[in-house]
Amino acid sequence: MKFGSVPLAEAEGAILAHGVRVQGRMLKKGHVLTAADLAAIAATGQTGVVVARIGPDDAHEDAAAQVLADALVGPGITLGKAFTGRVNLFAAASGVLVVDRERLDRINLADEAITLASLAPFARVEVGTMVATVKIIPFAAPRVALAACVALATESRPLLRVAPFVARDAGLILTRLPGTKEKVLDGTRAATLARLSSLGCRLADEIRCDHDAGALAAAIRDLSARGCRLILVYGASAITDRRDVIPAAVTAAGGTVLHLGMPVDPGNLLLLATLGDVPVLGLPGCARSLKLNGFDWVLERLVADVPVSPRDIMLMGAGGLLMEIPSRPLPRAEASPAAPPAQPRIAAVVLAAGQSRRMGATNKLLAMVAGRPMVAHAVAAALASNARPVIVVTGHEASEVRAALAGQPVTFADNPDYAAGLSTSLIRGLDAVPASCDGAVVCLGDMPRVSGALLDRLIAAFDPLAGRAIAVATHRAKRGNPVLLARRFFPEVRRIGGDVGARHLIGEHEDLVVEVESDDAGVLLDIDTPEALARTAR
Repeated sequence: MKFGSVPLAEAEGAILAHGVRVQGRMLKKGHVLTAADLAAIAATGQTGVVVARIGPDDAHEDAAAQVLADALVGPGITLGKAFTGRVNLFAAASGVLVVDRERLDRINLADEAITLASLAPFARVEVGTMVATVKIIPFAAPRVALAACVALATESRPLLRVAPFVARDAGLILTRLPGTKEKVLDGTRAATLARLSSLGCRLADEIRCDHDAGALAAAIRDLSARGCRLILVYGASAITDRRDVIPAAVTAAGGTVLHLGMPVDPGNLLLLATLGDVPVLGLPGCARSLKLNGFDWVLERLVADVPVSPRDIMLMGAGGLLMEIPSRPLPRAEASPAAPPAQPRIAAVVLAAGQSRRMGATNKLLAMVAGRPMVAHAVAAALASNARPVIVVTGHEASEVRAALAGQPVTFADNPDYAAGLSTSLIRGLDAVPASCDGAVVCLGDMPRVSGALLDRLIAAFDPLAGRAIAVATHRAKRGNPVLLARRFFPEVRRIGGDVGARHLIGEHEDLVVEVESDDAGVLLDIDTPEALARTAR
C-alpha cells in the first residue's frame, strides 16, 4: 500500500487519509476521491492531499476484516458488517465466552496491520453482547499475513465460541448452628434462586439441616437421589480446611473433594467437589450476596458445561481482585445487529446551572420568553421528544429553576461546582444518566428554539454500529446544539475541565460524527446578553 501526500491532479480514485471539510460538507477519512471532490478541495486553495492507494498484494480494510471475522465465527457467535476496517462479533446465545488465548495472541503477533480483541476468556455474555472485534489498522492488510491469520483461526477447534447455559435442576443445602436465624437462611435462598434463574436453572429442592457432617452427608445423598444435577451447600460456618464439616460430609456421602480455596476475592473459601458426575460446591459467605464474586465464575462455567479443574481455579488470580467491582459492565453496550432495538435508549440532559455572568443581575434561564421561563422551553422540547429520562442539571439559583419547572416529569441533578464552568454540569448530568441508556442528548437551557422533533431526528440518525456515535445539529452546515453522545464517550467527558462542553470530542472523533441539518437557526442561538434576550423575547 502506498501512503503519502500527492498533488490533487494525481489523487482521483485514491483513499482520503484524513477528513477534509469542503463547501459545507465533510469528506471523511476513507472516502474514495472523485473528480468533483478534488475540484471542491482545489477551490479552498489546497494543492495536495494525503491519500492511500491499495496495491495488488493488499486486501482492502473492510474485505480483510470480513474475511478474518468469517473465519473466527464459532458456535453461538454472529457477525456484524464491516465498516471502517472493523467487524464486530456478537453472542447469539447466553452463556460463557470460550477463547483460545494462544491462537488469539498468534494472530495479533502476525502483522501490526491486523488486530483481534475479545472479552476475557470465560466472560459471561448475553444475546447481543459484543464478544470480539477485528480491526485492520491501516486502509489495507497484506494478503500473505491475512491468509496466515485465517489459517490460525481455522486450524482446529473454534478460536471463539459461546458455550450456552444449559438448564438444570439444582439442589440447595443450608446448614444451621445454634442461634442461626431463619431469616438469614431465607435471604440466602432468595439470592441463590435469583442467581440460578439468571442462568436459566431451577431451584428444584432445598434442605435445611444441622451443621454436622453426618446430617449434611445425608442431605447431599438425598438431593442427588432426587435428580439434582448441581448441589450447592451454604455452611453456617466457613470452610477452613479440607477436613472441615462440609468437605468431610462430601467424602462421607461418597463424593470427591477436588479443590479448596481460590485466588479470587471475594470468594476465597470455595470448595469444588463431585458426587459421581454431579458438581457439589461448598460456597463462600460472599455468595449470600448477589454481588459478583468467585463463586459466579465457577458456577457460570459449570452451567455452560465448560469443565473447571483445580488448575483452572488456581489460575484465576490475575483479575481476581473483585472488591472494587460493583457490577459487570459491557466494554461497549451497543445493540447487536442480530437483535436491534426499535430505537436507541437515549436520555436528555438539560444544562441549567450557569450563572449568566454576561446578563448582569438577570438569570437568563428564568427570563420570560413567549410567556414562560426560558429554561421551560428547553425542558418542554426534551419532554416532547422520545428521550427519557429528562435530567435537568441545576446550580446557580437552583431552587428558583426548580420552581420554574414545578410539576414537570423531570429528574434534577444538582451541581454544587457550577461556578467552575460548563464541564462540571455536563459531568453531573451524564453521571445521572441510567445505565440502561445507550447515550444522552445534551441540551442547553438557554436555547428556547430547539424543538422536540429535532431531538428525535438526532436520535434517529444515531447508530454507533454504522459509525454514527455522535449526532450534531447544524444549520447551513454550521454546527450548533444539541449534541447526542454515545455512552462510550462519557468517561472522556469526565476528564474535561473548565467552561467547555463536549466540543473537543467532535473534533477528535470526526469519523464518528453525523450531522443533522435544521432549517431553524435556533440550533446556533444561545442567549448570553441582554440584547440577545430582548430580541428573543419579542
